[in-house]
Amino acid sequence: MSWPLFSVVYSMAATVIIGLFMIGALVMGFNQIPHIQIAVAIGFLVSIPTALFFTKKIGSITGNEEGYKA
Repeated sequence: MSWPLFSVVYSMAATVIIGLFMIGALVMGFNQIPHIQIAVAIGFLVSIPTALFFTKKIGSITGNEEGYKA
């Protein structure tokens, strides 16, 4: 696995997913600090497998990585 590619994909995925979870928490009325911290923690955890999937996908498209075939 390409670690530089993973770090770029993870930083983008984490930003988007954490933002989605925070907006979802605020819209549902969970607007206190502990609720937002939980949303951020869950976002970090969900971002890891998402970044792994897309790193393998991009690596297989460019030919630099074995994994899921496009």
